[in-house]
Amino acid sequence: MERHPALALLEFDSVAAGIAAADAMTKQAPIALLRCGTVHPGRYLVLLGGSVASVQEAHALGIQFELIAEEVLLPDVHEQVYKAALGSRHKLEADALGVLETTRAPAILRASDAAVKGAYVEIAEIRFSDDLGGRAFAFFDGPLHEVEAALEIGRARLRSEQVVACRLLPRLDGNLRQLLIQATRFGEVEGLQPEGAEEGHVSG
Repeated sequence: MERHPALALLEFDSVAAGIAAADAMTKQAPIALLRCGTVHPGRYLVLLGGSVASVQEAHALGIQFELIAEEVLLPDVHEQVYKAALGSRHKLEADALGVLETTRAPAILRASDAAVKGAYVEIAEIRFSDDLGGRAFAFFDGPLHEVEAALEIGRARLRSEQVVACRLLPRLDGNLRQLLIQATRFGEVEGLQPEGAEEGHVSG
């Protein structure tokens, strides 16, 4: 899929309101409806892409709808943010890992775009809402000082009540790294018993 220069993400506290807004926005401006649908807990996300003018026009209409909970407009979205928003994952390769967790999805896009524009890091993953109780998070991978800077920059773009947690892991454990590379959803990760770990015992 060709990358669009602008991106917007709108989160609604009503499925009906979100669908109505998506319908109106696509009729209002020639934007791409990149992704939309329900997320936990009973919310609706609409991800738009297109030219700056078109996305701005659609976004301006969308935020007028009832039950709009949070939104973000990125007129010059970073390529990493664009790809991660559509589900792309980057392998964790550097020593340091930064984890930024927010209360809602648009906030993590706002913070991630600022972070990757202000520090030399890779966005390893962005997760929205599902299996997270409506929260969202981003992984920043890179040298320690750059990851630290990315977290500071990203957090500074948010209000304090939007931030759930912000953590810097200077030297990520190698075994944990392997699991995080596999997946971040609990049920999708295959177990790992490294050499030297205590053996389990079957009772009975």
